[in-house]
Amino acid sequence: MQLDKEIIVFEEGDPNENPWVSGSPTIENIVVEKYSPLWVQEFNKQQKNIETALADFSVKIEHVGSTAVPGLPAKPVIDIDLIVEDPSRETDYVPTLSRIGYKLTIREPSWYQHRMLRLAEPRVNLHVFGRNCPEHIRHVLFRDWLRAHPDDRQRYADAKSIAADGVDTANAYNMNKQSVVRDIYQTIFRARGLI
Repeated sequence: MQLDKEIIVFEEGDPNENPWVSGSPTIENIVVEKYSPLWVQEFNKQQKNIETALADFSVKIEHVGSTAVPGLPAKPVIDIDLIVEDPSRETDYVPTLSRIGYKLTIREPSWYQHRMLRLAEPRVNLHVFGRNCPEHIRHVLFRDWLRAHPDDRQRYADAKSIAADGVDTANAYNMNKQSVVRDIYQTIFRARGLI
């Protein structure tokens, strides 16, 4: 029951914490593209690469985000959640993942001990969370809900298109669509009896 309560609360982390390992967010052209089945193929390839690299390290790997939802337009960035025992123990996974091209980009101890590693080509955001992390559970709930509910999938697609207009960081893009995301989450929480 405690985990259910944690799932419905969106933690913000410490606003004074600079999560950027290299100092500042990446300026980039935010483009939302038509869904491509190649995104699933790329996830499958990256999943195998990560599993092979971390063969001696028990992990769970999930394709999350918009590229994991058939028919949903998205930024051409594969979002992957990597679940480890303790994300703060970076020596368990960062050096190994660095050898296959991933670069530690974000470190957020105050927000679920989240780490993000980025692969430049193809573009992958690898999010590292601990077991039973509410944020990871929300990622899976949101993905599965959009796969099964075309009306909310279209609503989110519309919000994404508007959110990308005139922004040059992923954070600005995410903030522009946050109200729609949170509203869809409320629908999910009600449907699952969490609120």
